[in-house]
Amino acid sequence: MNTLKVVLRYVLFVMFSLVANAQNDTIASRTDTVNSSADAVSLNYLSQLEVKRKIDSLKRVELQQEIDLLKDTDKAKRVQLQQQIDQLKLQESELVRQKKEQIELLRKSTTGYPVVGFFKDTLWLIHNKLGSFTAAERADAINRRIRKLPDLLEFNPDSLRIAQSEATFDISYDQTIIASISENDALWEDSSQFDLAKAYRIKIIEEVERYRAETNLFSIAKNIVLALLVLGLIWFIIRYIGKLFTWISGKISEQENKKIKGIKLKNYVLFDAKRQVTALLTVNKILKWSSVLLVIYLALPVLFGIFPWTRSFANTLFGYVVSPVKKILIGFWNYLPNLITILVIVIVFRYVLKGLRFLKNEIASEKLKIGGFYPDWANPSYQIIRVLVIAFMIVVIFPYLPGSDSPVFQGISVFLGFLFTFGSAGSLSNLIAGLVLTYMRLFKIGDRVKIDDVVGDVIEKSSLVTRVRTTKNEIISIPNSKVMTSHTINYSSDADVRGLIVHTTVTIGYDVPWAKMHNALIEAAKRTEFILDDPEPFVLQTSLDDFYVSYQVNGYIREPNKQATIYSQLHQHIQDVCNEEGIEILSPHYRAARDGNMSTIPAAYLPKDYTAPSFLVKSTK
Repeated sequence: MNTLKVVLRYVLFVMFSLVANAQNDTIASRTDTVNSSADAVSLNYLSQLEVKRKIDSLKRVELQQEIDLLKDTDKAKRVQLQQQIDQLKLQESELVRQKKEQIELLRKSTTGYPVVGFFKDTLWLIHNKLGSFTAAERADAINRRIRKLPDLLEFNPDSLRIAQSEATFDISYDQTIIASISENDALWEDSSQFDLAKAYRIKIIEEVERYRAETNLFSIAKNIVLALLVLGLIWFIIRYIGKLFTWISGKISEQENKKIKGIKLKNYVLFDAKRQVTALLTVNKILKWSSVLLVIYLALPVLFGIFPWTRSFANTLFGYVVSPVKKILIGFWNYLPNLITILVIVIVFRYVLKGLRFLKNEIASEKLKIGGFYPDWANPSYQIIRVLVIAFMIVVIFPYLPGSDSPVFQGISVFLGFLFTFGSAGSLSNLIAGLVLTYMRLFKIGDRVKIDDVVGDVIEKSSLVTRVRTTKNEIISIPNSKVMTSHTINYSSDADVRGLIVHTTVTIGYDVPWAKMHNALIEAAKRTEFILDDPEPFVLQTSLDDFYVSYQVNGYIREPNKQATIYSQLHQHIQDVCNEEGIEILSPHYRAARDGNMSTIPAAYLPKDYTAPSFLVKSTK
């Protein structure tokens, strides 16, 4: 019952909307006017030509009457009058030609006023006025006269006759003129007045007879029975559609955790079984009501097509779907040449990019070598050229896009360009800086660098940022624009060839011989892993201060990424060697009184018989 109520409500809504739409269409057809002032001027000019033709026609008749009254002996006068008649005929032919030209111009912009039949179908169109009657008034008058014909008890088609008057052919029934066909009407239809009058007479007779046949009691009763059958069939189909989808709903619920086990994307559960069942039931419900509405929509034109008064509603309903689909198909068909052109352009540029990518791979793998062009430039250069090629392809394709010449499309393009320009100023600066860094070859992935105060290994070098992993496993992202404005130290760029020098400074008092200290520091460097023996480590005395000498030990390494470990080992070995050599490492603020105090050297490095010196006391007399 609920389904039936929904169906009835939908049917009533569609019927009322169609009735309102039909009324609007009728009013629009009656009140349709000329689209522009230029058309009005052309129609007035056409009427003036018709008036002039009538005047010439009357004058020609008068001249012919004068010829008929002349005597046989007055030949000169007869020839003169005949020449005037011939001249009027030529003028009439010229007027007809001019009228045809005006009608061809008007045919593109004017639609005319319809003469409507009993079932809202158009019988013919009225385009021009006749006498003091406008085209709209003529169409309205003909409509009213045709509607009165079926009311006559004994309508006889033979009584609908065609009679010729001075300027028109009139279609009349008994003494009532139904329609008049002027020469302009015939020119509009590219026919003669008499042939056009015969065609209109046949249409009127067929329309009246069809109306009388379809509005008798037998036809009405038959149509009512057919309508009831259609309604019964609709109810039957909708009922079994409901049963079908109810059965499908039950089957879906039964398969939960059986065949319906959810949807997984690798380890991610997109839908568990319960959610999947709920989603399927929702889709099933949507399909059910969509099917019901589709059946109603397809059945209503059939239902409306049974009765002659509602057949126009059926065409309107079909038009709601057919017209958009037709426009889409026609638009697609008209756009097909441009679409093929776009596909050809895309294919050509695709193979161009494939060729560029092949060259990029060959250069990156060093199979193809170009002087002055480094392999690590291959990928960024390819990306730049790829962007330029794609941009050029878009420029070539743009004129073939639908609506590309419309002001709205162009306005949106300008607006998006404005947003991109002003909204990505910072990103563009980083992008340009990234390109400059690539071609400057400041560093590469894996290099140990120092950018400003950040020291670490380069792990990523993108178009916008450079990422560095510090010795403490901190990932620091530095904008490329900041890299460009900062000083950069690359510890790895020359390490493989000339080696990187690691160094540290030790301060020792003046009591230790400098040669002994040099040997101790060099020995400590040689014991350190990763410090090269060739070239040999060396020591520099960097300063002679008030209380100590600054010794700087230097060593060559080829593993700049292991500096932290190397420095740690070097410091350990310096302490060990100094202790072994009996050298005390004293800071500038470290003070030790040697009378009665232990040495600062660890006990493991002191002789077994070592004892702290006693206090020395001296007395003087």
